Amino acid sequence: VYIRKHPLEIPPPSEKDWLKDDEEDFFLQDPDRKRDALPQPFRMINKLVMLVFENAMEIIERREMLREAQKLKVQPTKCFPTAEFQVTGRANCLAVSGKYIFVGLSVGLSAFKVSDCKEVCAWDAVKTEICAIHALDLGNECHVLLAVDEMGLVWLFCFHKESFVLIKILNEVEDISRRSTCVEVVLSPGGDYAGVLLQGNTKAWLEIYRLPKDSWLKEMEKSPGAAAGLACRERRSSWTSVGDIFLLQESPVSANKADAKLSLPVLLLKVKPPKPITGSSFKSPLDALKKVDDDSMLGLGYNHLIKDSQWEQQEAIFCSTYRDYLEAEGERESKEEIPRHATFHFLLPSWILQVGPEMKVQPGVPAGISVHWDGSHNFCLYLLNRPLKEKVDSDPKPDVVWPCAAPVACSAVSSCSRYLALACEDATITIWDKHLGYPLSVTAILEERLIRSIYFL
Repeated sequence: VYIRKHPLEIPPPSEKDWLKDDEEDFFLQDPDRKRDALPQPFRMINKLVMLVFENAMEIIERREMLREAQKLKVQPTKCFPTAEFQVTGRANCLAVSGKYIFVGLSVGLSAFKVSDCKEVCAWDAVKTEICAIHALDLGNECHVLLAVDEMGLVWLFCFHKESFVLIKILNEVEDISRRSTCVEVVLSPGGDYAGVLLQGNTKAWLEIYRLPKDSWLKEMEKSPGAAAGLACRERRSSWTSVGDIFLLQESPVSANKADAKLSLPVLLLKVKPPKPITGSSFKSPLDALKKVDDDSMLGLGYNHLIKDSQWEQQEAIFCSTYRDYLEAEGERESKEEIPRHATFHFLLPSWILQVGPEMKVQPGVPAGISVHWDGSHNFCLYLLNRPLKEKVDSDPKPDVVWPCAAPVACSAVSSCSRYLALACEDATITIWDKHLGYPLSVTAILEERLIRSIYFL
């Protein structure tokens, strides 16, 4: 048995147990630092692996932050279809008016009820493809429809008691070479007017029609059988017999006889785009003043005293001054062309439309239209309360002209018809109060920005 002779004591420190300077912080060192002593290329491989790992962690953290931020946002409500309906052919467009849904098909028109999505009537007399529909409820189970087919023809229909009545093709001509195509169709609030923007081979123009909706309602009430079965057919659940198909093809024969009983729309205005401003032929200011009717409004800028030589001299000075910039962009001949597209709105009575005391103004009925053509500085207003003429003026003068500092790019009218927004090509937006007749605000967007469309929310 081993027996300790002396009691247990702490031995005194010796010099060999002292810590060296490079080992004082050994407990704070990273264990991975031992890899620094590895030879090449292991150190380089280790750094690349760690770099990839750190980048991956940063991407993961960034995605987690985006995922958490997305959860905090208000998620949109997902809507699923509650019902569906079958159509004949291909559906191209649709419009809702009252309790009916009108669908433009590859073979004609169809009307469905909103309540049960069942088809109540269809029109396929000509087997034409409908590309656009505009519909409006006139009351007393009567609706007005403007349909544009694949050839650019505008078909005016009246839908009364679940039956289509063809009233007129607005831009139909006998000579095919003179046929014009429809670019845009607009129905005024209430259905009193209709605007059609047409394009020919070399020109474009805007036609404004007055729709005799009151006469249509009276004529429908007097002859309720005139609209029954006109160019339409009622679809039923069972369509299996050949006789049904044959009867559908024979229905247009009786339609043409009764369609003429409804009053036709009246062409009220035919607005053409402004012509390019050229040199003046006036010899004195008095000759130019004779062309002006009165001094109550600004004109389109045609009655001036600038000669063609002055235009040419100004262009030569501009080209010589900014020759370096023009050569950098490339020499392009800028020829002024007549614009072929216009934006127009129907306007209710307001202070910006100076209606004379002899003209009757009805509340809720448009009193004028606003028109601006692409590339034009002028925003033109035309009154609609004009006396009917046997021959419509092909180039009427605007009743009000607003000249802008830059070409008008787009415009919009609020749903309450009180506010008008104008956006010019210099990225300036002006909001007008039509009832008071003055601008509310002018906002300039950042430079080198082009405003293509503007809307009121």
